[in-house]
Amino acid sequence: MTNPTQAPTEADTLGTADALSQTETPSAPVFRGLSPGKLMWRRFLRDRTGVISAVIVAIFLLIAICAPLISMLYGKDATTTYGQNDPTLLTDSGLPTGANGGMSGDFWFGLEPGLGRDIFMQLVYGIRTSLIIAVATSVITTVLGVAFGIASGYLGGKTDYFIGRAIDVLMSFPSQIFLIAAMPIVTSLLVPADQNPPGWLPFVAVTLVLSLLGWMSLSRILRATTLSLREREFVEAAKVTGASPARIIFKELLPNLWTPILVQSTLALPAFVTAEAGLSYLGVGVTEPTPDWGRMIANSANYLRTDITFLLFPGLAMVIFVLAFNLLGDSVRDAFDPKTKR
Repeated sequence: MTNPTQAPTEADTLGTADALSQTETPSAPVFRGLSPGKLMWRRFLRDRTGVISAVIVAIFLLIAICAPLISMLYGKDATTTYGQNDPTLLTDSGLPTGANGGMSGDFWFGLEPGLGRDIFMQLVYGIRTSLIIAVATSVITTVLGVAFGIASGYLGGKTDYFIGRAIDVLMSFPSQIFLIAAMPIVTSLLVPADQNPPGWLPFVAVTLVLSLLGWMSLSRILRATTLSLREREFVEAAKVTGASPARIIFKELLPNLWTPILVQSTLALPAFVTAEAGLSYLGVGVTEPTPDWGRMIANSANYLRTDITFLLFPGLAMVIFVLAFNLLGDSVRDAFDPKTKR
């Protein structure tokens, strides 16, 4: 028993301090015993910005997938010229009648000046156009970047030299000028000039052109990572056991490269969305009658003073989508590697 008049010893003081610290400070989340995937998922769920961005991106994806269903429920499509079919919807100069670009209960976002198409359905199907091209381009560039990056880093020697010089040459091209100049060439190679271009041609041409200059950054990142991984003990042990280079790449290296691959692919997709819209804005991308955000913004430039709403909706939709995807990419990167979080 302790004398109440006796001064507390050092052990008693430390014990009391530990007890107070345990009761006053909130307990930190315990991540022991969880797999790396579950750890990443928990870190991501704690990032409110990333979760909100993921919800916004999911809404855009759902709208793109359900575009035909939305068209059926809405009762209109993206190609019908409602303003020309009904003379009361457009003025003699081609502008929508009524306030705010003709917005009404029948046309939620108004009508397109001139042709009189429904802007809401143009936006909905424009999401599909951008996402189809961006996703296809992301897949192709990821495959090329992984193949050339790992081959360059693991094989080294002449393989590394020739791949590195090819990347240097491609990265020296002015990207925007090259994309504009390459579009007619790729189009002529896919379909002869004496034939009518099919509907799939703009999608394939834009995807190929964007893929040609989109894989180099991922390739360089994976090359640098592979150079460090190939000297690690587990790779040396695989070589000693007689594993083939293909087995080492797929069983030892590739599982350790999923983090940069996923992060770079997530950050690259919104860049391809803006690049596709830029080509269409310049008149060398997706052509009529396929709905496209970039072409809508280009057409709206002629009506800035008379119908600002025609520019507002596609511009705002693109800003929200690209911003949400960029923030999602940042959150995914921070979830995989918390050390990069600022």
